[in-house]
Amino acid sequence: MQLLIYILSYPFLWLLSVLPSRLFYGVSDVIYVLVFHVVGYRKKVVLDNLKLCFPEKEEEELLRIRKEFYKHMCDMFLEMTRTMNFSQAQLEKHYRIINLETLLESEKHKSTLVLTAHYGNWEWSVILNRVIKSKGYAVYQKINNHYFDQLVRKIRSKWGAEPIHQKETVRTIVKNEKDGIRSLYGIVADQSPQKHRAKYWNNFMGHYVPIFTGPEDLARKLDLAVYFARVTKIKRGYYTFELVPITLSGGNTKEHEITDTFMQLTEDRIRTAPAYYLWTHRRWKHRKKAES
Repeated sequence: MQLLIYILSYPFLWLLSVLPSRLFYGVSDVIYVLVFHVVGYRKKVVLDNLKLCFPEKEEEELLRIRKEFYKHMCDMFLEMTRTMNFSQAQLEKHYRIINLETLLESEKHKSTLVLTAHYGNWEWSVILNRVIKSKGYAVYQKINNHYFDQLVRKIRSKWGAEPIHQKETVRTIVKNEKDGIRSLYGIVADQSPQKHRAKYWNNFMGHYVPIFTGPEDLARKLDLAVYFARVTKIKRGYYTFELVPITLSGGNTKEHEITDTFMQLTEDRIRTAPAYYLWTHRRWKHRKKAES
């Protein structure tokens, strides 16, 4: 069944990837109507999340943000297909890297974590691998369908980054550091850990929630540099990707300093333009009152 779904889907995905922009986003508009107006995919979850995070906003404004989010979500997931046939020049035109010089200087001395959130378009950040000197890795969650999982790996490998599953991350980074292989690792780090595995809780968007600390644990233990990827959507299909240093020496940071800085930078980005965050996830399902 997995192979059949892949065989039926792949020609459509490939065709999408080569469409001119006007037709490409026209398809996205049609999918938006189906997802939002016909299927109503997780509309209540999205509105509940927005109400939790923006209690000061009127419902009319929240409903407007929700519509903008669904339009962006459809664009963003379709934009993943464009990577299949985008040239480097095309991707650089649509995804401009800012503050690259700081990263290029720090990577001469140590390995680097580039932390991003489910905001804007995080998939196109693989273009970073074309300009760095270090070996690049893209950490991702394994897709249940084996054939689509292999497709994602192939797309990301096109830009020279080596895709690694989330469960392989610690082993890969520790081994590379032991072997003296200077590397850069792109990680989407705003996930909500399982409640029973949560080691750290703090405020995020006004609520006390469990927070993933894996990147900080590695950065402090192995003295890695850490950057925040601040994505800004300029207009439809165009983004900037700004590299904001969190620390150039993880070993010299205090406990939770890296994590708190990352989460605050993520929150600042969301509050600036909330429609571009991935609101369909139940990020606040484990919230509780802050400990005194």
